[in-house]
Amino acid sequence: MSRSKRKIDHINYALSTATSGSSGFEDLTFVHQSLPDLSVDEVSLHSKLGELNLSSPFYINAMTGGGGEKTEKLNEGFALAAKETGLMLSVGSQMAAIKDSSERRSYSITRKVNPKGIIVGNLGSEATLDQAKAAVDMIEADALQIHLNVIQELAMPEGDRSFTGALGRIEKIVTGLEVPVIVKETGFGMSRETVKKLENAGVSIIDVGGYGGTNFSRIENYRQQRELTFFNDWGITTTASIVEAKSSFSSSVIASGGIKNSLEVIKALSLGADAAGIAGAFLKIVIDEGPEALVEEIQQMQREQKVIMTALGARNTEQLKNTSVVISGPTYHWLKSRGLEPERFAVRST
Repeated sequence: MSRSKRKIDHINYALSTATSGSSGFEDLTFVHQSLPDLSVDEVSLHSKLGELNLSSPFYINAMTGGGGEKTEKLNEGFALAAKETGLMLSVGSQMAAIKDSSERRSYSITRKVNPKGIIVGNLGSEATLDQAKAAVDMIEADALQIHLNVIQELAMPEGDRSFTGALGRIEKIVTGLEVPVIVKETGFGMSRETVKKLENAGVSIIDVGGYGGTNFSRIENYRQQRELTFFNDWGITTTASIVEAKSSFSSSVIASGGIKNSLEVIKALSLGADAAGIAGAFLKIVIDEGPEALVEEIQQMQREQKVIMTALGARNTEQLKNTSVVISGPTYHWLKSRGLEPERFAVRST
């Protein structure tokens, strides 16, 4: 099967299979503050992500490209929405265009439509430094995502079977590029052990890509003669991944993996994330209703987030990290068993 055809299959299966399960956000409950001493007009959504300054603490995360005209149209829609709302946008893996130059336009359309926006490139951990430079040049990227997708590759009939040397390649890309590098999981979460290795390699931004979003094991199982069902429930939830990451990483953390509304964005930030990436929920809107509907959804989310932050007494996104949130259920048990003290989140504002 061609890479282009596989890209289209992934989009179709992502829409039909939806998410893998719980991201963990239902395990988080904010402690109500009756005296927030704040008005909505005083709230700022500005967020700093390493060297990147974001106007909102959420963005359009990596989804597609390399699937011909259909993926070009999707990326055009995402770029239009990003331009209109000021959101950062990440494209899907650009390896298709590096191997087939006819696919370049399905990615470069984002910069053509949104010439002044923050746009992030994307490659897998198999990429070389030269390929990383080519990906950045292709869309004049402000940063580059390196995605980690071991489980997807193992579940993919034609996927990779060797993952040796990935950390070394990432380190070379970090030191060899002039733009920030974001290392991103693709739906199976990150442990503090993984995050520490990445930090030692010089990575300054990570995206935990937790369990609970698009499940690439389930997607690849649709393409198998015999399903590898043992990977369907594999991974660390988004909520647990955020705390794991923050426990051993001193730089910026992005939350992604099943995030679909404003409350989940704010909950992610309260656990310590600096920004949240949204993919599947935005993909469905663009396909079903078009980019104009996505603009309306993003603008509504921006208004909602200011309202929620006002209720919590948080003037800016950094202050969200001091709000009190009670953690229960599977997220509590995971963090407790990993020695990550979930109780401390409940008493921070006191």
